[in-house]
Amino acid sequence: MPLQRVAVFVAALWWGGLSALSFLAVPLLFATLGSPAIAGPVAAKIFSLQCWAGLVLGMALLLILRRWRVEGASIAPAALTTVGIVLFAMLLALVQEFGVAQNIVTARASGGNLRLWHGVGSAMVLGQWLCAGAVLWRVSGASGVKNQAR
Repeated sequence: MPLQRVAVFVAALWWGGLSALSFLAVPLLFATLGSPAIAGPVAAKIFSLQCWAGLVLGMALLLILRRWRVEGASIAPAALTTVGIVLFAMLLALVQEFGVAQNIVTARASGGNLRLWHGVGSAMVLGQWLCAGAVLWRVSGASGVKNQAR
């Protein structure tokens, strides 16, 4: 089914992007640049880009799942869970971008609890990564959306 292949591709981009940026690029920045004052703003830009990419890819997945229903395909109950996981990951990205990131900037400028906000941000990125991985697993056929109309 072509839509399932597109869904797998989009989910793989989402999970792979989160993996590469969060677990490779950002740690490499801090290791290479040495100074958190230099690496931090660059990492913040990467996480912001990651947020927006996640929102676009999440929206694409939601549209694909909706398309299955429009085409008259039967959506397994597991697919509704998949939609919920996508929405939760998108919510985490939004809260990270508009809540946590702002608190990190404020804490850095005012001497606030930077460690706390970095921990919260890291937990949100981990949550997004886990959600994107679960979505990839589900749409790849392990327990995901099945077209039962054909």
